[in-house]
Amino acid sequence: MTIGAAAVPQHWGSRMTFLLALATSVFGLGNLWRFSYLTGQHGGGAFVLLYVLCLFLLVVPILIAEVTIGNYGRASPAFALREAADRSLRSRGWMLVALLAAAAALILLSLHMIVAGWAMEFARSLGQGSFASASLVNVAQHYEALLDNLPQQLYWQSIFLLVVMAVVWAGVKRGIGTLAWLLLPTVIALLAVLVRFAMEQGDQNAAREFLFSVQLLDFNWASLRAAMGHAFYTLGVGAAVGLCYGAYAPTRVPIGRSIIAVALFDTLVGVFAGLAIFPLVFAQHLEPAAGPGLLFISAPYAFGNSSSGELFGVLFFLLAIFAALGVAVALMEVLVSMLLQRFALHRFTAVLLTGAAAWLLALLSVESLSTTAEGELSVFAALERLAADILLPLSALGISVFVGWRMRKSLLRACLYRESDAFFSLWYLLIRYIAPPVIVLVLLSAFWPQ
Repeated sequence: MTIGAAAVPQHWGSRMTFLLALATSVFGLGNLWRFSYLTGQHGGGAFVLLYVLCLFLLVVPILIAEVTIGNYGRASPAFALREAADRSLRSRGWMLVALLAAAAALILLSLHMIVAGWAMEFARSLGQGSFASASLVNVAQHYEALLDNLPQQLYWQSIFLLVVMAVVWAGVKRGIGTLAWLLLPTVIALLAVLVRFAMEQGDQNAAREFLFSVQLLDFNWASLRAAMGHAFYTLGVGAAVGLCYGAYAPTRVPIGRSIIAVALFDTLVGVFAGLAIFPLVFAQHLEPAAGPGLLFISAPYAFGNSSSGELFGVLFFLLAIFAALGVAVALMEVLVSMLLQRFALHRFTAVLLTGAAAWLLALLSVESLSTTAEGELSVFAALERLAADILLPLSALGISVFVGWRMRKSLLRACLYRESDAFFSLWYLLIRYIAPPVIVLVLLSAFWPQ
């Protein structure tokens, strides 16, 4: 079957819906289990300053580039890139960048399914009082038992996947747009409740010292690598979400200012997520951790051993589920939009095929968690590294090189006409001369010794 012509997709009627949808797609699990920990481990306020610089000098320009191409092409990611290449008299081979992004999106979708499934199980366990006055060993054993229980993991992640599929099947306006209006206020409300509880029940001083004090002795070359890495991944660049959602944005939306607003929101959420959990962690005399160790061992133990902690623990894991939901919906929509336009499928069929592929990939990942020998790399870990260390940076590099060096500047200026000349000039400078070499540095850093 030959590739058809680009078609105008559904779109949101307001800038606010676009902003809310993009914000829910970037507020992910990384904000709950990684940003605050990295801040504390790498010099506190000094790390935050470096992270913000990396975010706005590197990541925001790339996301602006993605949204600009999507908004110009008014099509799925691959077809939007093709349209921009055609109008710039460049090779259609640049569509391969979208294929790299689609591969990353599928992997990340399957991983978010798995972690969301774990969060659903822990929310249930906390609600039943399973962690009331439990020891740290008991919580760790519960987590390890879950990893060994393949049917239980498949049950929870299948429920999560069905919710994601239902939202995407409902369409861009009724599904994704409606979810954005419901999800973001809910996330903000949950964060506010959890931060208040943590401040009342936890060790505020220890958490503030960990997160906000400037510890220059802890600030080193590894801090730069950590800031670059987290800034790069926090806004989801490289998975074509910006390309996809940019196609659904109103034509007159001020793209640059909108992306900056989303980046500021993402940063604030990361800080408040730390304030929602680390006071409780320090109150229980636990060492700060990151990743699954924080979310599925330290957090359940801290909530289970706090007064009325079970209720707020359930709310915390609901927050994690909602964070995963917004990202998973965006990732699935990327894949569905490409299937719709490439093969002229019905949306239900495209959603079904995408869900089946993600479910099978998740099955391989969770099955490996209980069968991989100690010291070996599980399928779960291998897929995570493939997406995070290779596919996402390669896709982002392709976008930055195409926009900075191959796409006609006049087309870009026409798309960003709502921005000032000074803003456009600065953005164009960053996307041409700063983004490509730094992304190459991020790619190479994945192979440096830790």
